[in-house]
Amino acid sequence: MELLRGHDSLAIVCHDDPDPDCLASAFGLKRLARHGGITDTGVLYGGGISHRQNWAMIDRLELDLRPYDPSAVRSADLVAFVDHSVPGRNNPLPETAEVDIVIDHHPVENASGVYVDHRPSAGATATIVTQYFRELGITPDERIATALLFGIRRETMDFVRRSTTLAEYSAAQYLHIFADLDAIQVLSESLFSGVTLDTIARVIDSRECRGSCLVSSAGRVPDREAIPLAADYLLNLDGTNTSVVFGVVDDAVEVSARTLDSEVHVGGRLELAFGEWGSAGGHRDMAGASLPLDGALDDDEDLGPVEDIVTRLAFDSLDDLT
Repeated sequence: MELLRGHDSLAIVCHDDPDPDCLASAFGLKRLARHGGITDTGVLYGGGISHRQNWAMIDRLELDLRPYDPSAVRSADLVAFVDHSVPGRNNPLPETAEVDIVIDHHPVENASGVYVDHRPSAGATATIVTQYFRELGITPDERIATALLFGIRRETMDFVRRSTTLAEYSAAQYLHIFADLDAIQVLSESLFSGVTLDTIARVIDSRECRGSCLVSSAGRVPDREAIPLAADYLLNLDGTNTSVVFGVVDDAVEVSARTLDSEVHVGGRLELAFGEWGSAGGHRDMAGASLPLDGALDDDEDLGPVEDIVTRLAFDSLDDLT
């Protein structure tokens, strides 16, 4: 609050293709900034917004955000990141950019700013933002409470993800009395689009299992958010504790991994498998990687060789479990 009260404008930059946790945290911070006297706050996002549920959240809760604009960032007194930490990594800012406020729960290094709240132990960034409301004695209005509660529920997969902590339950209990529970229900039912269901069908058909590990290709995918949803879904297969799903989106191979095995840090496994080919890493129980193809494939080219390489690298990194 001391930092906010000394300035007039704030640019909150979401990560590329922001998910419910990022969106909720951004608009929670915007409300806190208004309490601190900042009325000129813009919420910006990089990339696109591809997932049906993210659009449903934006429309239902009337969240006012706009595509990233460098001039809006340059003109703001303060720049904030929520649900991500490092310029140039999953966001449109250059690597040399300086950020004033960072609030994040992802395990990263080199998070820096004037004010940094980096808690890898938290299950959601929205949990951290909710704590600010409670500690400062600011009551969230229905729209913000609904966004924060939905962000926590999605990030924790309705509180069953292993990274869920007591703090998420406490935050949800606090938000419950302020939130629009009918809106939560509607948003929860907007999870699967036709593209997502088609992707799940393909990964079920193409799955390869070794021991408790499963690796599957979704082929070419128009919606990158379908890949993590498919990885989540395949954990329902009896005998599967770790799933890795990948697909080609535009000019990159997008990889998502999930695990129920308490002995496995799947973020470390993906970094081991794909770190030298692109960006890779994440949490103990959920992680991702993005591997640029640099124009190596055209739309009509067979994906077989790429699928073989990614599958081999994934299984090699899980060798002790297969």
